[in-house]
Amino acid sequence: MALHQISIALPDGYRSSDVIAFHGRDAEGVAERVSQGRISKGVVLGGVPVALDIALSPREARIGVAADAALTPRASALLDDALLNILGLRIDPAPFVEAAASDPLLGEAVRGNAGLRIVQSATIFEALTWAIIGQQINLSFAIALRRTFILQAGRRHSSGLWCYPEAEDVAKLSVDDLTTRKFSRSKAETLLRLSQMVDAGSLSLERTDDIDAASAALLAVKGIGPWTVNYALLRGYGYPDCSLHGDVAIRTALQRLLADDAKPDMARTEALLAQYKPHRTMAAAHLWATLS
Repeated sequence: MALHQISIALPDGYRSSDVIAFHGRDAEGVAERVSQGRISKGVVLGGVPVALDIALSPREARIGVAADAALTPRASALLDDALLNILGLRIDPAPFVEAAASDPLLGEAVRGNAGLRIVQSATIFEALTWAIIGQQINLSFAIALRRTFILQAGRRHSSGLWCYPEAEDVAKLSVDDLTTRKFSRSKAETLLRLSQMVDAGSLSLERTDDIDAASAALLAVKGIGPWTVNYALLRGYGYPDCSLHGDVAIRTALQRLLADDAKPDMARTEALLAQYKPHRTMAAAHLWATLS
């Protein structure tokens, strides 16, 4: 087993509790375990199962990296990328806070929650598959399906922690492997179709991809729609200007802030969010936060 330590400086006002809450959504987590000031996360990177032990202090994250094989240059780059995602360091919230602090609609919420950050999934593939799994079902059921998905397709690290799979791992499954575990046939087919395309190299999930081209390529995959793409851009790519106008929770938050009798429709929601360009991702985060 390859072991090493990484230290990452954290910005002033960093809210570790938000990061721990995001990664601790599954109380029975098999690939994530959280405790006070600490996150354990398992993920396959470049074909290597890796267990991360992340200790958070007010100014620093100290990460123990335990890899079950020597990390290739590709896997090391994926590790560095994953840590920025896991710690919510991909998008700087300050520009949005400065731009929206006096906004008549969101200003009060922004001023009261200025340290809010977007925490992300470790990899783009994890964010995208989670979006597919969670579509049109309640959160508790989605979390249970995600756990099943990890146990079926993931790999177990030598420490016992399960690791979220890569496309290569998922591509080996059959539709029946998933449908017999409470996945709908459409979800199962979409997950396998996506994974097989990524594994074969016909679909790229690289952070360096042009966002417009990446979005178009994802939309061309049967079973993937605009909401799934925008969620993947937000939680995977770390794109700062996602328009989540198709998200029901965003529309509910706007309804409350506007004191309207009904949720705004998608067209009006899109127009309302447009005023926050190029920071619509952070606008969505603050809208979600008003509901909690």
